[in-house]
Amino acid sequence: MRQAVFDGEGSRIRWTEAPGEEPARVYLHGLGSMSAAYHAHIAARPELAGRRSLFLDLPGHGLSDRPRHFGYTLEQHADAVAAALDTAEVRGAELIAHSMGGAVAIVLAHRRPELVSRLVLAEANLDAFPPLSAGSSAIATYKEDEFVEEGYARVLEAVGPVWAATMRLADPRALHRSAVGLRRGSDPVMRTILEGLGVDRVYLQGEKSGELQDRGLLEEAGVRVLTVTGAGHNIMFDNPDAFAAAVAGNL
Repeated sequence: MRQAVFDGEGSRIRWTEAPGEEPARVYLHGLGSMSAAYHAHIAARPELAGRRSLFLDLPGHGLSDRPRHFGYTLEQHADAVAAALDTAEVRGAELIAHSMGGAVAIVLAHRRPELVSRLVLAEANLDAFPPLSAGSSAIATYKEDEFVEEGYARVLEAVGPVWAATMRLADPRALHRSAVGLRRGSDPVMRTILEGLGVDRVYLQGEKSGELQDRGLLEEAGVRVLTVTGAGHNIMFDNPDAFAAAVAGNL
């Protein structure tokens, strides 16, 4: 495990790391998750072995600190990831990012382009104010204190055992603020940033999740969009073969 200070109060973002060749692959998890639990089985596959791999836990999640003063916006999460990559002396990394982690990765590529050479996004949030069926929107319907005192327990019961296994390790206040920040989106919004980036971009959409909104416009902007058969939102669990192939560049 390694760590880096990401704010002026000494708070630390932490990650586990497997050594290997550069460029590094950096794995980012979604809201209420943690990176190793969602991605270590992918990085260990034979077609991906031998590359330096970092499994980062975003602030408020997993192994990382959860400062009360922190805002947990997408920009602040991206800056915390940048602090980790600076400490790890990583440049030109491939970012493999799921859900909220994908939104953070897009913002990071916009704010610190020298850190990112490629994006592999698994159902990343691209637009502000997603429907209420989205996990972030459901959490954001609560007031912060209401969520901490009552909503957190309700959500843990509702999300099912897989998501709850990592969500229970997230700080409730950090979880709520992250959901609010994700629902608000970035400025410019993530989709606009993604369309304008000059790096290799792959977007994975689970077949069970339905058609990706404005897919054609993303493809016109050079984003390679792949519908993954038999998969829902958690593509790395539902179809690990396809997920690993996308990371390896074997679409």
